[in-house]
Amino acid sequence: MLPSTPPPPPDHHHHHPKKPKELRTTLHSVKSHISAHHCAWLSATVLLQLLIILFLSRASPPPPPPSVHHHHFESADEDRTCKNGRIYVYDLPPMLNKDLLENCHDIDPWSSRCTAVSNGGFGPPATGLSGVVPANLTPAWYWTDMYAAEVIYHDRMNSYKCRTLDRNQATAFYIPFYAGLAVGKFLWFNYTSKHRDFHAAEMLSWVSNQDPWKKSNGSDHFIMLGRLTWDFRRLTDDNGEWGTKFIYMPLMKNVLRLAVEKSQWDDLEISIPYPTSFHPRSEPDIRQWQTLIRTRKRSSLFTFVGATRKKIRNDFRGVLMNYCKTESAACRVVDCSVARCYDGAPAILEAFLDSDFCLQPKGDGFTRRSAFDCMLAGSIPVFFWRGSFEYQYEWHLPRDALTYSVFIDHGNVRNDTSIIRNVLEKFSREDIEKMREKIIDFLPRLLYSRSNTDLGSVEDAFDVAMDGVLRRFKQQKMDTKLKG
Repeated sequence: MLPSTPPPPPDHHHHHPKKPKELRTTLHSVKSHISAHHCAWLSATVLLQLLIILFLSRASPPPPPPSVHHHHFESADEDRTCKNGRIYVYDLPPMLNKDLLENCHDIDPWSSRCTAVSNGGFGPPATGLSGVVPANLTPAWYWTDMYAAEVIYHDRMNSYKCRTLDRNQATAFYIPFYAGLAVGKFLWFNYTSKHRDFHAAEMLSWVSNQDPWKKSNGSDHFIMLGRLTWDFRRLTDDNGEWGTKFIYMPLMKNVLRLAVEKSQWDDLEISIPYPTSFHPRSEPDIRQWQTLIRTRKRSSLFTFVGATRKKIRNDFRGVLMNYCKTESAACRVVDCSVARCYDGAPAILEAFLDSDFCLQPKGDGFTRRSAFDCMLAGSIPVFFWRGSFEYQYEWHLPRDALTYSVFIDHGNVRNDTSIIRNVLEKFSREDIEKMREKIIDFLPRLLYSRSNTDLGSVEDAFDVAMDGVLRRFKQQKMDTKLKG
């Protein structure tokens, strides 16, 4: 929804000067008290002149205020802030975003998604955090769904400082299509490939008729995908094959895509952090949380949060779960087949806050929301697949993953699970604190604040992503001019 026109300034009620009749009465009163003495008369004349000047000055209307031009998105200060350009947001047909939210009870085959997409994608306010999160910070916590980033990005974009309402001023064009929400219902059961592709095909039909698209063939357009990239990469039209073929549709060949997990072989894809539950309202919120996780006393060497997948042969999560239960002196376990492990649950947060390291196997893809919950708590992630960190989150995380994480190959763990504790115990307290400090330093880049929030000098995950998009498109246009 576009910002509303600023309301007119309030009326200023000025005290009106006395009317001419009142002025004459006042003058007459003064003159009647003047003696016949010449000096007195001369003094009175001067006094009268001063009174007349005073009344006339009061009667004159105040000078008009200096002219102020309100450009909600495009002030002179923003020209300096938005040095890499501006973003135009398409107003898509409602069926591609707004209607999906309004019909949120019908976009999941098992349960309503209405709470998950509420509050601009943050979900319902968090509860049960007493004793885990400082009381003054609890209003900044929500039970945010791992796949809600499409809604979060759209909400943030509507009030983004570098948004423009003028297509001709745009460096980049954002397509606010909720691709993940649109396909979610159709990924299971007996839906056909046409069902899964319907909304995506409608969106591309609409946007390809817009003038900016015609000028660039979509090469300066981008979209946010709230689900893993693999949900949008169906190769055939076989009804039994998983996902939609959205990414492989011909009109998508030039479109930049942000996703919570990217394909490392696709140059048009950028991975952005999964949303966590902490959405700071100010820079002090961030600083307070950083201090808390820096000074927290941690009782466990490592922790594992998850549930085993019995249908998966040789399930690696089961390997970690069984190992942790035998290493209870060093490992803390949150078994999600028993505990309530909804997004950001108190039991999960507390386990990460109490542990130096957290074990992070693959999720549905190579990456996992849990890794971000882990780092949010100042715990150091332990990865078992290189795909969990290599070529992922390159705009948001340091290039050298070993400065903030540990890698132990999953094959070695299968051969000897004790390798986990042996490796982690070799890190000194100084090593651990250095890695944690690295996480604390880049943590704001993993968080999503609310729209119109002032974080001072801090950039959050959305700011970093948008800056990256604009820099990329600006460079792309410069390269095109040089080639031309």
